[in-house]
Amino acid sequence: MTRSERSRLRLLVVQALVFSLFATLFVRLYYLQVVGGEGYQAQAADQSVRDIVVQPQRGLVVDAMGRPLVANRLSWVVSVDRSVLAKLGEEERGQLVERVAAVVGQKPGQVERKLLDCGDEGARAGVCWNGSPFQPVPVATDVEQAVALRVLEQPEDYPGVIAEQQHVRAYPRPHGVNLAHVLGYLSPITEAEFDRASEADDRSLNGASVVGRAGVEKQYDAWLRGMPGYRRVAVDSMGRVKGDAGEVTATPGDTLVTSIDAKVQGVVERELARSIAFQRTQVDKVTGRPYEADAGAAVVLETQTGRVVAMASQPTYDPDLWVGGISEKDLTRLYSEEAGTPLLSRATQGQFAPGSTWKPFMSAAALGNGYSTDAALPCSSGFQVGNRVFKNFESGAHGTIGFARALEVSCNTFFYRIGYDYWQRFGSDVADVEARDPLVEGAKEWGFGAETGVDLPGEAPGRIADRAWKRSYYESQKDYYCGLAGKPQDAETSDFVYRFAREFCVEGFAYRAGDAVNFSIGQGDTIVTPLQLARAYAALGNGGVLYEPRVGKAVVSPDGTVLRRIPPRKQGRVEASKQTLAYLDEALKGVSTRGTMNWRLIGFPLDRVQIRSKTGSAEVYGKQTTGWVASYTEDYTVVMMISQGGTGSGSVGESIRTIWEALYGVEGDQVVPRKAAIPGGKPPEKLPSFQPDGTILPPARRSS
Repeated sequence: MTRSERSRLRLLVVQALVFSLFATLFVRLYYLQVVGGEGYQAQAADQSVRDIVVQPQRGLVVDAMGRPLVANRLSWVVSVDRSVLAKLGEEERGQLVERVAAVVGQKPGQVERKLLDCGDEGARAGVCWNGSPFQPVPVATDVEQAVALRVLEQPEDYPGVIAEQQHVRAYPRPHGVNLAHVLGYLSPITEAEFDRASEADDRSLNGASVVGRAGVEKQYDAWLRGMPGYRRVAVDSMGRVKGDAGEVTATPGDTLVTSIDAKVQGVVERELARSIAFQRTQVDKVTGRPYEADAGAAVVLETQTGRVVAMASQPTYDPDLWVGGISEKDLTRLYSEEAGTPLLSRATQGQFAPGSTWKPFMSAAALGNGYSTDAALPCSSGFQVGNRVFKNFESGAHGTIGFARALEVSCNTFFYRIGYDYWQRFGSDVADVEARDPLVEGAKEWGFGAETGVDLPGEAPGRIADRAWKRSYYESQKDYYCGLAGKPQDAETSDFVYRFAREFCVEGFAYRAGDAVNFSIGQGDTIVTPLQLARAYAALGNGGVLYEPRVGKAVVSPDGTVLRRIPPRKQGRVEASKQTLAYLDEALKGVSTRGTMNWRLIGFPLDRVQIRSKTGSAEVYGKQTTGWVASYTEDYTVVMMISQGGTGSGSVGESIRTIWEALYGVEGDQVVPRKAAIPGGKPPEKLPSFQPDGTILPPARRSS
């Protein structure tokens, strides 16, 4: 083959190769544009849309009459899309953050901290972002409408900044109620909670969710939170929203119907606050100082069901503080001892010596363990145990009396003798942890020293200061006190502290007669919560049944369907006989008609509303007297106390009367019993549904 022929052959090969490449390219382009065009177009479109979580409206909390206690309101929220920020230069990004901070009234550093992912370096819990990285991050809540409109009308100055209305919690406050400790509050979901929800495939929670942290908001969170929706939005190459591309509607949360009566709750709150304020103007006769009256609580239960009609605690706080995120200053104050730790619910978490309100339960224990209603013991001014004289209140003496009269006049020495008698018979060996004590057994039978089971989180158990507790306490503290006892005494520590340390080191485990007599009148180291005491007094009035107190009554869907009924639940029954309960019932009527509570009930129609009551004045070492009044009828049980507020009837007796007048509509000679909740705890088949602002809606179909 000649050279020219070889050249032509190579040219033909190159031409063929080029033609085949063009043919392949043409076929590929035809496939991409014609055959597979629709699929690739869909993929391209999918890359230009984002899913944004639409948080559901949280369910309402209403009282037994349907009055909203917690609702929702619309709030302007400014959020920042971090994907847009990431595409900006460092200088441009900083300028945008400064503009956003200026328009919402914050410092740039505050906005930057909110844009950090939780877990990133420098992130602060409660401030950082725990949601999806594709979700706009809220940086300001409850901004003025003018601010939101400025952001919306000037998108060129605020790229990636979104202003929209979202639902936040609102508190309508019917009858002026606060109810903060019962309602609770919300805060953003934590990373650990989100991970657990993801593992459990719980789609009701997402990284931007808020969850209940206290009260019924926490207890019934799963019902109240609803189901989030999703909005698909089209965005340009800079991440700016160009339009909607579809939406999955969020499902509102369910409504919690409670047994709270807002009208009664309002009266209880006002009376507790008024009594505390008044007692601070009164002088302690023992010290000559005004009463500190540093805290208080009140509980109203349905006697026959254990349902909570009202519950108040002081000091309290404004639940609005948590809406949109609480400030560090406010959070510090809520936990501050100087401010009285307002976050602590004294009704369910506060633990106090019960004083003489303890005596009916000691009477029941004694009457079931060898004593009869005919028993008579001296009510002397004092009772000597070893080298110490335990005195009656104000050293009063009433001669030889029985149980009923001892309750009426609240005779300490009567009960001292019973406690000492049992100690001598069963437990004079001070080191015997297993020694029997009928009074301790009786206290536990009435539910003290254990949680009541109320449907509110964080309940305190109280404490029965028996032999086992004293030994346990000694074992936990002996190293400290024995170490202190062996140190040289310094000028800053009192002699009493060293003397106590030496005695405790040697015999702090010993359960002596003094412990037994103190226990018999609700003094010493035994403590109860106001709710525990109210539950026990309700059992006195209903034949001995201990109910688990209930705030929740029913869960109702947005279309009015009752999804769940929350019936009263019996926890147990005390072993006291019917005769014993009837005897104590009559004795406690005597406290109201001629005993220590009578002076507060003069003129009250006790012949038609038979209030049984017991006063209590608990003495606490280093503090002023804590005052109690516990009372009940067949319908309701009312307990109120003020820490460091003076005697029981003196500190809260007037308020107790006012609450009873409100419960029964007492005006002059007229008595109109009012039922704060549905008898038997059964809500109607259909309860109304509510708008977020609390207005009633006609039935509507619930989204699936």
